Amino acid sequence: MSSQTQQLNGDHSPGRGATWVVATVLVVVIALAVAANTVVALIAEDLGASSDFAPLTLPVYGAFTAVGVIAGWLGWRIVLRRAARPRTVLTVLVPVVTALSLAPDLLLLALRFIPGTNPASVVALMVMHVVVVALAVPGYLIATRRQQLPVPAPTASVAAVA
Repeated sequence: MSSQTQQLNGDHSPGRGATWVVATVLVVVIALAVAANTVVALIAEDLGASSDFAPLTLPVYGAFTAVGVIAGWLGWRIVLRRAARPRTVLTVLVPVVTALSLAPDLLLLALRFIPGTNPASVVALMVMHVVVVALAVPGYLIATRRQQLPVPAPTASVAAVA
């Protein structure tokens, strides 16, 4: 069955090759996001973030970055498969989820429940969230094209978050 026929029939199952391409895209996104977040962590330390602040250590932010990219991809796929207007949904959902992801950081700043918390460390975490979104959304667009799913065009609000 051709990919065009699959799309018309609503069969969006990727072929084996497309699955590997998507996995590769996600691994590249994770690697780029971890590298960018490493720069953020180093800058944060220079600006006064405590070296004892565990969330700014590679094992912690690396794991959370990977989980965030994969969870985002799963959410992206759900929206593409189930929403009548995925572009509209993603245009709203991406900025809203990004904003909501900052709430725990604000609580951390207020309650300081992790040793070494200070404004520089919390701002770094918030920047890391935006960095991941900025790299993940274009990666999701590339991966979506590879799977031949309906691709939502980037809009101003998605681009603004990225």
